[in-house]
Amino acid sequence: MKTEINLDSWKRKSHFEFFSAMDEPFYGLTVEIDVTKAYEKAKALNISFFIYYLYATLKTMNQLPAFKLRIDNGKVFQHDRIDASSTVLKEDETFGFSHIIYQEDLELFQKSVQKEMARVQQTTTLLTKDDYGDNIIHFSAIPWVNFTSLTHARGFQYPDSAPKVSIGKMMDKNGRKFFNVALFAHHGLVDGIDMGRFFDLFQDILNE
Repeated sequence: MKTEINLDSWKRKSHFEFFSAMDEPFYGLTVEIDVTKAYEKAKALNISFFIYYLYATLKTMNQLPAFKLRIDNGKVFQHDRIDASSTVLKEDETFGFSHIIYQEDLELFQKSVQKEMARVQQTTTLLTKDDYGDNIIHFSAIPWVNFTSLTHARGFQYPDSAPKVSIGKMMDKNGRKFFNVALFAHHGLVDGIDMGRFFDLFQDILNE
């Protein structure tokens, strides 16, 4: 479900109009996150660390209204739930785009992700379904590289307002574990203060 935002009374109307007129309205930040407790918890629960931090990412997104906004034909909508289209590596070292539904129950989420990953790994195309919906984030893991910055392939003629999250290689530092997180968002919907809220809440959730 989604609710249309009344642009005339929206406090962000001028910001939305200003940044939406740009050829590239997306901007991004790369931040180091401490995942020591999260890694230990995932191992204790016998859950894939990838699934665990994907769950934490979606849990964070679903608690922050700015990241639940999407643009559709010039209108802005607030979605009730945000899911993910994550890259899934295949046996031939290509990848496909999955469609992962967020569930608050971690065990149910894990089973759902495992089923979706198995489906994608049996496909031969990049786009593995006809419609992903617009209540998604674009998610990717790059566990081979400890990147400190990132760019995305973008078709500027394609209407896109979905946040993009990429997570890099986990590194050990002084007995603790870290990875870098690159977050990109449409500046007509998301400001720096919202980015800060994402990284703060994401860290808190990973520390639970």
